[in-house]
Amino acid sequence: MPEPTSEELARLDESEIPSSDPLAIFDAWFAEARAAEPGDANAMALATATPDGAPSVRMVLLKGHGPDGFTFYTNAQSRKGEEIRANMQAALLFHWKSLRRQIRIEGTLVEVSSEEADAYFHSRPFVSQVGSAASDQSHPLDHRSTYLRRVEQIEEACKNAGEVPRPPHWTGYTLMPRAIEFWRDRANRLHDRRRFTRDADGWQDTLLYP
Repeated sequence: MPEPTSEELARLDESEIPSSDPLAIFDAWFAEARAAEPGDANAMALATATPDGAPSVRMVLLKGHGPDGFTFYTNAQSRKGEEIRANMQAALLFHWKSLRRQIRIEGTLVEVSSEEADAYFHSRPFVSQVGSAASDQSHPLDHRSTYLRRVEQIEEACKNAGEVPRPPHWTGYTLMPRAIEFWRDRANRLHDRRRFTRDADGWQDTLLYP
């Protein structure tokens, strides 16, 4: 690979990630991803861990974000739900390949209110409500037909109402960020990284070696 020219190095000298409010930067990048990313722009990796530090990670969907944090929904009796309730800390990763960007977010989790969980659950398509209510997520399943029978039974019982009662274990969590790190691909692998951490005085930031 050829060495960067002096002109290219001059352009690379300045960070393309502004030193400002990381939540505003997230808003701008997320808006661009929603316009450009061919897949689910709100897909994010969620990493959790057991109390003794054994990690696990899976993809979930961001369903809300703002000054209070980043919200997703799940079955609290699933593996991730059990890990969350045992250790209310997590990390998120957004990777937008089409934009060659990623964002890492770390923080503590708080459960949404039952009213918020109800509102989001019933905003979902009826078939999605049925599927969630029928699933003992992460638990052993003897045969797929067992799950499909549950789906049929719940669908039949609730079709006249047009919605399914939210299972009490189906809930949401908001990750309250204490650190947000932005990464942007640059030429010749001279990538741009900026990390924001929050303390009593607000957000502090620093550039990182890529």
